[in-house]
Amino acid sequence: MKKQLILTVGIFFAAVCMASAQNCFGLWKTIDDRTGKPKALVEIYEEDGRMYGRVQEILEEGREGAVCENCEGKKKNQPIEGMQIIQGLEPDGDGEWSGSTIFDPEKAMTFRCKIWLDPEDPDKLKVRGYMAFLYRTQTWVRAEYN
Repeated sequence: MKKQLILTVGIFFAAVCMASAQNCFGLWKTIDDRTGKPKALVEIYEEDGRMYGRVQEILEEGREGAVCENCEGKKKNQPIEGMQIIQGLEPDGDGEWSGSTIFDPEKAMTFRCKIWLDPEDPDKLKVRGYMAFLYRTQTWVRAEYN
């Protein structure tokens, strides 16, 4: 009986650890899909059942402390670090999050967005931005908090 309880508890904790390791939330290193170089660290978090993301750190050499020069309104000349770029995505039931937007501070443009884990590697996140019928997908890599 005692061995069975220990085994059950062990399986439960292993399942919890696997489930938490295989979700979209956490710290991600953005990778430029054109150059293959890291650009920033983005923290993706859940609030009220929706997904949000905020730039934690710029990794591009020479861009540290950059501000959103091309932005309009409240974001004009605001620091990119700390800026919320993913806003209010909702789960769609297939492990994907969609239904709202992602903001590109470099281009000062907002795109409809869909995000999902790479089915072959849960440490890779697919981030797709849409404008009309055109889209572009980047692969971000899971990072560790320092």
